[in-house]
Amino acid sequence: MSNDAPNVHAFQAEVAQVLDLVIHSLYRNKEIFLRELISNASDALDKLRFAAVTEPALAEGHALEIRLIPDAEAKTLTLWDSGIGMSRDELVKNLGTIAHSGTKAFLAANAGGSGDLNLIGQFGVGFYSAFLVANRVEVVSRRAGSDEAWRWESEARDSFSVTPAERDVRGTTITLHLTDEHADFASDWRIRSLVERYSDYVEHPIKLVSAPEDDEAGEPSIETLNREGALWMRSPSDIDDDAYEEFYKHLTHDWEASLARTHFKIEGNQLFRSLLFIPKRPPFDLFDREAKHGVRLYVRRVFIMDDCDDLLPTWLRFVRGVVDSDDLPLNVSRDVLQDSNAARIIKKQLVKKVLDLLEDIAKNRPEDYIGLWNNFGRVLKEGLYFEPEHRDRLSKLLRFASSHHPTEQTSLQQYVERMKDGQPAIYYALGASRATVEGGPHTEALRSRGYEVLFLTDPIDQWAISNLEKFDDKPLVSVASADLDLDAAASDDDREKAREADAKRAEELTSLTDRFAAVLGDRVSEVKLSRRLSDSPVCLVIPEGGLPSHIERLLRANNQDVPKTPRILEINPDHAVIRGLERIDRGGKSGEDVAELVNLLYDQALLAEGSPIDDPARFARGMTRLMSTAVSSGRAKKSSAKPTDAAASEAREPEVVE
Repeated sequence: MSNDAPNVHAFQAEVAQVLDLVIHSLYRNKEIFLRELISNASDALDKLRFAAVTEPALAEGHALEIRLIPDAEAKTLTLWDSGIGMSRDELVKNLGTIAHSGTKAFLAANAGGSGDLNLIGQFGVGFYSAFLVANRVEVVSRRAGSDEAWRWESEARDSFSVTPAERDVRGTTITLHLTDEHADFASDWRIRSLVERYSDYVEHPIKLVSAPEDDEAGEPSIETLNREGALWMRSPSDIDDDAYEEFYKHLTHDWEASLARTHFKIEGNQLFRSLLFIPKRPPFDLFDREAKHGVRLYVRRVFIMDDCDDLLPTWLRFVRGVVDSDDLPLNVSRDVLQDSNAARIIKKQLVKKVLDLLEDIAKNRPEDYIGLWNNFGRVLKEGLYFEPEHRDRLSKLLRFASSHHPTEQTSLQQYVERMKDGQPAIYYALGASRATVEGGPHTEALRSRGYEVLFLTDPIDQWAISNLEKFDDKPLVSVASADLDLDAAASDDDREKAREADAKRAEELTSLTDRFAAVLGDRVSEVKLSRRLSDSPVCLVIPEGGLPSHIERLLRANNQDVPKTPRILEINPDHAVIRGLERIDRGGKSGEDVAELVNLLYDQALLAEGSPIDDPARFARGMTRLMSTAVSSGRAKKSSAKPTDAAASEAREPEVVE
């Protein structure tokens, strides 16, 4: 096949790579190719039936069916369908370019040739599985409504050809020229067993066309292999696990079994049936804004559309399945669905059933649920923000890392059961990573009291948690909130005494806090004393309505205009460094030395929360000077200290250089 011929086209580079991977891999289950090709044929029949709703003439001329024609002598297997068919341009686009095959993501998943080629179907390149068993593939197709037919042909090398052809009716014929190794796929018994195993659920008839036993007998025999029933129309008691899983793989092109499913019928104001699945692993495009997600919609067994996202909210976009309504019109469109009361009722029921399923997994299969949460938890948390009416049920499904255990995740219910006597709230820390928030200054007082802290490190957490004010009547409180009150459960007398002590101490340190405010200027909105710190001298807290610094940076990185909100600097009045600065301030000293120490403390607060510092060079100079002074002071003390003074010297509190 020469690339110089006018009808010869080079494969797009990525497609050629996929073909090379497919052909030269040790694929574990090569018989799956038949399911993939039958699934494609079934989709073509569904598309024709839908198109015929508005253009009935398209479906005239031949019944909707799939034929399998093995020829053992010629070592070929032919798949014939009477579906929508393809034009010349569609053959080139669908079978030769990346746009419709998903090959870029497939290649990324198989970088270095070490990936699992069981992902072929998942990434939408199922047609190429034909080359697992064939060294040459011919496709003859005639688009419904057209008189022209075209032949696509390739030996899976660098190119394919597209030439005029003949076909009596609309649809597509795929002929596989089998390799010697796979010649058994041209036998009737093998075809029967594969259809029964993988495609018995296909709604359209799959017919085996066998050569007559006597070559002179004339007509071949035709045998229908599948039960021709939509699986979701059957009673769940009549369907075994294998049938469900093969239907799931047919529907999703996932090569792995689903994690869970729910099969139900709703009667009442709306009559519909549905079969929904939760995958074991997330699709590669789960967070792709351009990707389409949703269920497959049928109306009275007539296929309407794939990826119907109007029947499931975006926070359940990982759910796959079918919905078959008896009440929607056959000519329903996405625009009609958006304004349809029937669609709203269906959506409400689907959400309820999925939440029922998730709750069942969490209760009865906790290990499976942790895997599900790790894969889809970020998506589920979107529901708290976009549809807070579901927060009561969603809150029970949430899982978080926490200070209770270094690796295990916890539910809010488990947190509440572990709460200390008198603990007034559920506490959480927002940050870019567990390491940042776990050892941060904001949790010091909580740790000293033995209070558990949840670590929220997903970007969505900031918005999700804002719509979850309480759980089990316990308020959820950020450890970085400016109004954090650790004595909320104390008696009125104790709270009053604490307020009086704080007011007195704040008055004593007014001059020092003013000095901090003057040095830091508009970098902070306020300087005040802290009751959340025990080990650190300072920390930065978020004013009401503000965003955590890591969220601000994330939004700016996505080209969003987010004004920088100056935060509140809290100082620990009992820390040795602050006491030392207080002595300096009382002594009336001022100047660059004090400003340098204030700037260092501010930079330290930035680093502790994981934020970049404003002036790294200034910070480096200040640290160098501070360490040089400390080293010089240490040498002087060592040279003048008596042996008996060593213990007392080590026991002295740290000094601040004046």
